[in-house]
Amino acid sequence: MTGDEHVLIGYTTGVYDMLHIGHLRLLQRAKSECDQLIVGVTTDELSMDAKGKRPVVPFVERRQMVSALRCVDLTVPQTSMDKMSAWRSLGFHRMFVGDDWKGSDKWRELEREFGELEVDIVYFPYTKTTSSTQLREALWQVHGTEA
Repeated sequence: MTGDEHVLIGYTTGVYDMLHIGHLRLLQRAKSECDQLIVGVTTDELSMDAKGKRPVVPFVERRQMVSALRCVDLTVPQTSMDKMSAWRSLGFHRMFVGDDWKGSDKWRELEREFGELEVDIVYFPYTKTTSSTQLREALWQVHGTEA
């Protein structure tokens, strides 16, 4: 198979609450390593279940903002943390994730499972200077209530 016959599909997920430079850098870098980038935007319900907190920005607005980025080809709702189910649905060839997950039991197992399917997991450096958690804390300090 030649490169012209094979479109390399990349996939990443996130809440993308209070869209910031760390999100943008990750998405731009992911796009630079695939032909089509699919982004799973975590629903409000999944965020509550997985992280115990509701995003500041509602799902519909977060998805619209991520969809508007030039580096993003398609957004899908992330309603489950099951990455294998996402692969069965989307058929991606590379999955991009922050390096803060590298070496964890969960991701070592995912590397093994996806390796058998010839899907690469690519880790990117986590942006330490800006995070949604830091932005939430700054809002809390300014407004005196938890964001």
